[in-house]
Amino acid sequence: MPLAAFVFNALALNKKSAVAGWVSTLAILVSTVCAVNVFARVWDSESYIHQQQVWFTIGATKVYVGLLLNNLSVLLLLLVSVIALPVHIYGMAYMKGDPHFGRYFTYLSLFCFSMLALVVADNLILVYAFWELVGFSSYLLIGFWNTRDKAVLANKKAFIMNRIGDIGLLAAIVTLFAQFGTFDIDALFGQHGLISQATIQDGAWVTAMGISMPAVWQWVACIGIFMAVAAKSAQFPLHTWLPDAMEGPTSVSALIHAATMVAAGVFLLGRFFPLFSETQLMVLAVIGCFTAFMAATIALTQNDLKRVLAYSTISQLGFMVMAMGIGAYASSLFHLVTHAFFKCLLFLSAGIIIHEMQHLKDEHQLDIDPQNILYMGGLRKKLPFTFVVCVIAACALIGLPLTSGFLSKDGILIQSFEWAGHHGGIWYLIPVFSIISSMLTAFYISRLIFKVFFGEFEPEKANPHIHPHFTDGGLAYKIPLAFLALSCFFPIFSFNPFSYESAWVVKGLTLAEHGGEADLLHTIIPVGITLVSIGIIYWAYNIYVSPNRKLFPQDTFLFKLSYNEWFIDSFYNNAIVKGTLSLSGALFWIDKTVIDGFVGLLQNIVLTLASITKWLDKYIVDGFLHTLAATTVAISNFVRGFQNGRVQYYLFSMMAVLLAFFIYKILI
Repeated sequence: MPLAAFVFNALALNKKSAVAGWVSTLAILVSTVCAVNVFARVWDSESYIHQQQVWFTIGATKVYVGLLLNNLSVLLLLLVSVIALPVHIYGMAYMKGDPHFGRYFTYLSLFCFSMLALVVADNLILVYAFWELVGFSSYLLIGFWNTRDKAVLANKKAFIMNRIGDIGLLAAIVTLFAQFGTFDIDALFGQHGLISQATIQDGAWVTAMGISMPAVWQWVACIGIFMAVAAKSAQFPLHTWLPDAMEGPTSVSALIHAATMVAAGVFLLGRFFPLFSETQLMVLAVIGCFTAFMAATIALTQNDLKRVLAYSTISQLGFMVMAMGIGAYASSLFHLVTHAFFKCLLFLSAGIIIHEMQHLKDEHQLDIDPQNILYMGGLRKKLPFTFVVCVIAACALIGLPLTSGFLSKDGILIQSFEWAGHHGGIWYLIPVFSIISSMLTAFYISRLIFKVFFGEFEPEKANPHIHPHFTDGGLAYKIPLAFLALSCFFPIFSFNPFSYESAWVVKGLTLAEHGGEADLLHTIIPVGITLVSIGIIYWAYNIYVSPNRKLFPQDTFLFKLSYNEWFIDSFYNNAIVKGTLSLSGALFWIDKTVIDGFVGLLQNIVLTLASITKWLDKYIVDGFLHTLAATTVAISNFVRGFQNGRVQYYLFSMMAVLLAFFIYKILI
């Protein structure tokens, strides 16, 4: 349906048509209904749907095209549709009046089609095709306002960073096909698939059919998959594109960075999960944990509203990747689902705030950044509905009790301690830093809420004549936000608000086995984290709202490290981007000066030799020939004078010859 909407909007409507919004929204509504239907049929059943037919044949290899609908597929199918629907409704109001309204919904339908097709594709070729299409459509949406330089740079950066990851995915796909001779995902990773049933013998993966995959190629495949995941799901070191991608419309940010594009990486890990060995999963756990911690520290000091949420997304994705690494497969996907709702809600709420701040800026000709939280404050009285839903989303992000975030994060943290207890030693750093990242999350989102909604409104404080009339918007804004806010509470996922194992998402997916400490951990971790989080919220309140507040010093190394995003982007720009440009400039100089200079020198030498040859040919060779010819002509003309037909001249000539002869004889 989104594909049909894309084709219709692209071919039948102009870029300003308001009909495009209705077409795309109706299409995603039908997709949602279909997703609910197929979810009800497949979820938690003993069988799954796998329909395929031959696509093309190369030699003896048959490549199939089809649909694979198992628990993972239908979960993501439902999630993408359910999140995309309120974003479409919200977008119809948010983008109203934009000169490219029709183009926006055309791109949005293409994006939804790409993501929905990705999660149901049954073979690696289709996965790669739709993986690329997701990247391309996100490129179009991030740079939607292509008259802005920042938007153009942002979508180009996202596109290039994702191409790096795509090289890895392509290498993994080619490696798997070369080793196993099939692109079929079910045949490779299904319950009875080649890889799922493989065992390690002498360092090689050996399937039940006797197919052997050397360890080196298994590492190549896993590294390639991680590259793809790191790029799409913004994991270190390929995470720097995501904060810049906020240059697109806020509704795009809500869709791309909450439930679809960035979720594709975690989904890919779920698809390829049986391929990873214990060592490789440990690497995933380390990188995911580091990403979660790093992004959380950066979010502490950012002042751009959407940028704070972007780094929050990176941090939460780090939790999901870490959960995959520790074997908490179900908890990782559960957190993916819950995160989609509260992060989408935060982004859509941010869109309302930014929209009203931009209107205020234009109306009063203010020199402010409408996305900078330093220019906000006191908005809970001006945007009460937005304030309430933002607080609900923030509580879910922190993981406070009675929210969905409490359940999903609880599962990850508990299993991280169980995993560390099994491995022991230094591996306890994984759960410890996960706890620290969770605490940092409580602080940075509390800071955002307090800076935006509490205190005094900064423009009014600076200019008492400003009296803005903000509004939460109409039903097109409120209905999507209300739906997402309700989805942030525990009953949507579990009737038990304190047990993540009771969640239907967890029950329908494979769980890692728990250790003997589970009962104790189930008590200590949730209670401890909740109490610490409440304490951090109170601390943040005293810092940013209390009349006696005292801000952090901003001249310390740690503050600068956080504010400058660990200098990673600066390093990339200075060492890699500028290095590449410098190398390109040096190669250009060598090409122009040395290579072209050498070619030019050869050209000049050849031209000089040609000139000399031309002169020799013209004045020596031709001159000699012309002289010889002239001499011959002269002699011929002279001799011809003796043959004029007059007898007296002949007699005169004979006498002259005889006279000359006699003189010669006399003289000799």
